[in-house]
Amino acid sequence: MLYYPRTNLASDLANALQGKAAFSDAPNGLFLAAPRRTGKSTFLQSDLSPELARRQVVVVYVDLWADQKRDPGSLIAEAVGRALVKELGLVAKTAKSAGLESINVGGIKIDTTKIGRVDGTTLTDALRALVETAKHPVALIIDEAQHALTSEAGETAMAALKSARDQLNRPGQVKLMLIMSGSDRDKLLRLVNTNAAPFYGSQIQRMPELGPDFIAHIAQIITQQRSDLADVNTAKLHEAFVLYGQRPQFFMEALGQVLSPLATHTGRFEDALLAQAAQQQQNDEAQMASDYTALKPIEQAVLWRMLELGTRFRPYDAEALQFYNDKTGDKITPAKAQKALEGLRARQPSLIWKSARSEYAVEDAAMLRWYAQRVAAGTWPPVGPQLDWLDE
Repeated sequence: MLYYPRTNLASDLANALQGKAAFSDAPNGLFLAAPRRTGKSTFLQSDLSPELARRQVVVVYVDLWADQKRDPGSLIAEAVGRALVKELGLVAKTAKSAGLESINVGGIKIDTTKIGRVDGTTLTDALRALVETAKHPVALIIDEAQHALTSEAGETAMAALKSARDQLNRPGQVKLMLIMSGSDRDKLLRLVNTNAAPFYGSQIQRMPELGPDFIAHIAQIITQQRSDLADVNTAKLHEAFVLYGQRPQFFMEALGQVLSPLATHTGRFEDALLAQAAQQQQNDEAQMASDYTALKPIEQAVLWRMLELGTRFRPYDAEALQFYNDKTGDKITPAKAQKALEGLRARQPSLIWKSARSEYAVEDAAMLRWYAQRVAAGTWPPVGPQLDWLDE
């Protein structure tokens, strides 16, 4: 897949993380939200990580979405543990081979049996040891950080990271940089928006999406490879890119199809791409409508309530139960609402997300945008075939 470097953005964020940007809270934690498949992970791994490494910052990257069967707390701890093993090198290997139960790093006692698999209770010490051993600042990048909230170990890890940040950082001296990204801003907000949240007071920043500069780059490549297609209509390319949700993977796949020697369209490729993008958007919206209308009435009502209220959603309060009653024409008890939530979670793919504190949110942020568009157009709710659901 084509890689488009975003060096200026990486440099600006690195400056902010190091405390070089006035009025930036990034040294206390940088929280970036961007829809899934819009290039967020590529940027973190291919732009920001190399920029920080160039500045002699030790970078630890972990993607909590990569293995959803693993506990997110364990994934974070193991990533830090592997980095610590790498920095300790021969010292750790020698200690283990000699049967030593612990080694001292800058006054910090490290259990050699846990190096490489640090649990949440020792994560703070592991990060302190990593900073001490590396003799350089450490940047911990957690991709899809909201997933940490789905387990108690993940929540413990987040609390440990906050503790490590508070212990290691001082005004004018940043030793631990925390970068957390999420594909759903509402879920990521749960890390910062309440007194009980581990990073209460921090702000969620929307990561800039690829735009006209990216399109101009693509147009230049097309012209270089296919001089017969000059001058490329960048306005139409950008319009198609927006219809694809500014997701480069889907956009590039479609572009490859309309530029293929086997393509059957006539006329300019930009028009064919735009038509294909519009059709794909219709297909995506039709699929969401189909998924919604296929739900049981109580599941529809619960999902509707969740879409409407976002982070203010409470599944069992009096107002919610009355809402379910009004939409279904049935007497909905908390038990029935809970069963509906379980049904929504059990679907493949799951329609809703649940935190370890039993907070619920819509799984795919695209559904929130689809809901908002239909409400604005006066076409909510979708209407499908009437199904006679039997109580189970």
